[in-house]
Amino acid sequence: MAFPFQFDFFGEKIYYHFIFETLAFFVGVRLYYYHKKGITDSISDINRLWIMLGAMVGALIGSRVLAMLENPSEIANQTLLSFYQNKTVAGGFLGGLFGVELFKKFIGVKTASGDIYVIPIIVALFIGRIGCFSMGIAEPTYGIETTFFTGMNLGDGKLRHPVALYEMIYMMLLLLLFRKIKNVNLINGDRFKLFMVLYFLYRFSVEFIKPYHALFLHLSSIQWSAIFIFVYYYQFIHRLLTSKTIKI
Repeated sequence: MAFPFQFDFFGEKIYYHFIFETLAFFVGVRLYYYHKKGITDSISDINRLWIMLGAMVGALIGSRVLAMLENPSEIANQTLLSFYQNKTVAGGFLGGLFGVELFKKFIGVKTASGDIYVIPIIVALFIGRIGCFSMGIAEPTYGIETTFFTGMNLGDGKLRHPVALYEMIYMMLLLLLFRKIKNVNLINGDRFKLFMVLYFLYRFSVEFIKPYHALFLHLSSIQWSAIFIFVYYYQFIHRLLTSKTIKI
């Protein structure tokens, strides 16, 4: 198995990562519209478009900013091109969250809007991580060296944690969880909050088996973003831990 996975297309080398990244976006959007058909949405279609625009603009900016902070020593050497090319999903979620809240204030929507996106996001993440895995060490979604049985040669001859595969497994577990609680009577918005907390809990933990660069107090920018999410959703986390409705 030679990393990164690629194929020739009329003399040009095409990475599978691009294929799966595009497929993830397409499938995620189609799943959103599929799930939207089965619910009575209190948010109008035009406001949904504004909210999605806010999410995309926020994700575009947040994914690049957090990626830049992942390697603090190289910030001074950043160019506009390198800033745009580097991105991280965690930053996309964080920026998307800010973008949505900002646009919702602009259009006057106070209703929680994230629940409908949870399943599409999980499925899109799973598909996207296939592409990340196909890049081996050519993309920073690999782990440190390990003697654990899951260790894989991702292209540099060393046995490393296949972090992208771990996330794919985690996404499958999250999908099972959210299917299990599909009919549980939750407060509107709780499913999205639960997804964010669980996803950033994973990202905080998995950083310890990645070759990360510390931003502050030996923690990476992604770990600090996870801490922000935990603080931001503190009331929800407290309610979740003291509630008998959901037990994780």
